[in-house]
Amino acid sequence: SSHEHKLNFRKSKEACLSYIQDAVLQKQWKRAAEFLIFYVESLEKDFSTEYMGPSEMIWRIGTEILCNHSHSSIKEFNSFIEQMKTLGVKRYLKVCLEHAFHLLCNGLIDEAYQNLSMAESWRFGEQTAVQDKEMKLIQAYRGLLDYYRWSKQKNILLKYGKDGFEDLSVEQEMHSCFRKAAVNLKEIVKIPGVWDLFVKSYVDLLEFYGDHQEAREVLSEYAYSSKFPANPNAHVYFYQFLKRHGASKKSLISALKILHDIVPSHELMIDFNTMLQKSKKRKKRRLGLEVIFAALDYAGWKENVKAWSCLARQIKQILISERHLDWIKQEWNSRKDWWPAFHFSRYLAKKNWQENESLSCEKALVAGVLLGKDCKYFKYVSHQGCKAQVKRFRTLKKFVNKHSPVYLRISS
Repeated sequence: SSHEHKLNFRKSKEACLSYIQDAVLQKQWKRAAEFLIFYVESLEKDFSTEYMGPSEMIWRIGTEILCNHSHSSIKEFNSFIEQMKTLGVKRYLKVCLEHAFHLLCNGLIDEAYQNLSMAESWRFGEQTAVQDKEMKLIQAYRGLLDYYRWSKQKNILLKYGKDGFEDLSVEQEMHSCFRKAAVNLKEIVKIPGVWDLFVKSYVDLLEFYGDHQEAREVLSEYAYSSKFPANPNAHVYFYQFLKRHGASKKSLISALKILHDIVPSHELMIDFNTMLQKSKKRKKRRLGLEVIFAALDYAGWKENVKAWSCLARQIKQILISERHLDWIKQEWNSRKDWWPAFHFSRYLAKKNWQENESLSCEKALVAGVLLGKDCKYFKYVSHQGCKAQVKRFRTLKKFVNKHSPVYLRISS
């Protein structure tokens, strides 16, 4: 019967799609391609229409296969993508954008630029308004490629400028690329979203031409405006801009304080701690201790010599001054149950000593103060250091022994 035929046809079609998915997951690209051809042929006989049209599945699966198949070429990929563009106007701009990405990944920058330019001029009735977001992305990526061209021309001028190189065509091309890039990049960074690469490129353009005020406003808006999603990179870019332009320490500390609240393990916490330690204000020095303790809570910092050096230095300052021991106690109370195994085991003492003596020295001082002179880490490292007749380890041992009562006060 007709009904039975349609049912069997649908089952075979679904089975074929399942085989394709299985082949893709197992990276059997040749097998996946063969099943995809069969799937396309079966669709030509299928007169039913579902909400998610098969053309989208063919586009996504076919793209994945062609990107990974050992015998595929750029020519074949281009041919396939051009066919996909004609299958549905609703996906036209998305397909164009993916085509441009593939060309860029293969180093075909001019072809990608041309592809984006053609997509930007595309119009199809009401679909143009519906796909406004995709069009913004098309324009933004074209702006990014204009920025890339501008950067190339700028480097040529900077490289040969000292030798009296004069070529008006290069300079004119550079300024032309700047204007086109600035227009499109300025538009995309106004839209709520994560636009790191576009923001950095736009700010680079503005800074080169001396528009520092506009650059600062863009970065400030990107970092602090509620319309943009929380983004640690936005605060990093703003901090780096402030630092490049000689901003006050107060502004730099303010920028890093927010970054610390979002990502306490960020690499810039070393800079943050250093600035806070140099402050004359007790509140900021207290925050500095909190910052470096928080950073060392993360596994990625376990062997960071600079971080342990910062902590060891501040602990020494507190011990020598005999003030603010309560700071150390407050930080240690929440960590004394897990830091010993996390940072100060005998295994780590042996490993650190073999790989990095400087790291061992800084950690041993911290371990000796926080856990006492009988701490496994401190005993192993100080013994090895003294046996190797390294002067700084003898000094370290004397310092910890001298301040051993501090351990009792911290641990009580």
